[in-house]
Amino acid sequence: MTNRPEEPAVASDEENMLPIDEHIEEGHDAEGRKVRHRGIYLLPNLFTTANLFTGFYAIINAINGNFYVAAAAVFVAMVLDSLDGRVARLTNTESAFGAEYDSLSDMVAFGVAPAIIAFEWALRDMGKVGWMIAFIYVAGAALRLARFNTQVGTADKRYFIGLASPAAAGVVAGTVWAFSDLGVHGADMSVFAIVAFGALVAAAGMLMVSNIRYHSFKDLDLKGRVPFVALLVVVLLFAVVFSDPPRILLLIFLAYAASGPVQYLLQLRRRKSVE
Repeated sequence: MTNRPEEPAVASDEENMLPIDEHIEEGHDAEGRKVRHRGIYLLPNLFTTANLFTGFYAIINAINGNFYVAAAAVFVAMVLDSLDGRVARLTNTESAFGAEYDSLSDMVAFGVAPAIIAFEWALRDMGKVGWMIAFIYVAGAALRLARFNTQVGTADKRYFIGLASPAAAGVVAGTVWAFSDLGVHGADMSVFAIVAFGALVAAAGMLMVSNIRYHSFKDLDLKGRVPFVALLVVVLLFAVVFSDPPRILLLIFLAYAASGPVQYLLQLRRRKSVE
């Protein structure tokens, strides 16, 4: 008697009647047959939950006036956000549930949290204009994440279309972190400085929904061998960042946010010169 591979279970009417807390995800096996998987993967979703909690923690601290902690928490969320996807790929635990959960967490950590931090820190003094600017940023983050989800699998992985929401959050939260580290509160700044900050927040929101391309750096080979000097460069980079985290990180994210428009303008100039 030969051993036959186990046939995938066909869902019956009784199996469709599941408890409301039961998660079933449909997929396909190697032969293209539809299969169902019960439950979710724990490890990558732990990092996603930590990302969500950190974003919520940033919001609470912003409301309580702890802007230094709130802004720093956004950067911690960036680290956690970069880990959940990598952990899922390394452990082969990627799932549609994890992807959706990650997007919702990103909306809180990189959409709502930076907007509330910016509003409570300085934009509140601008009245209705202030909360409108904060909403522009929130809407930009939501649209950016929705567009990204619909383009997964079809877009060029080497580039992001529009500024990624973590980078936009780095610009907004980094500005608040850098000034709060110096003891400067948004309410203490001049009207011109507050307007300039509002323009920065609105610009970050608009860049997220723009068609400007940004390098994603996903084509970097982190598994291959590199020269020994590359490790020294990484150590030097860490040393520079930790010498003054608020201002160094702000400069890095500002440079990255500006790289897209600069590259776009250079391409337009080249096209005009060719014509």
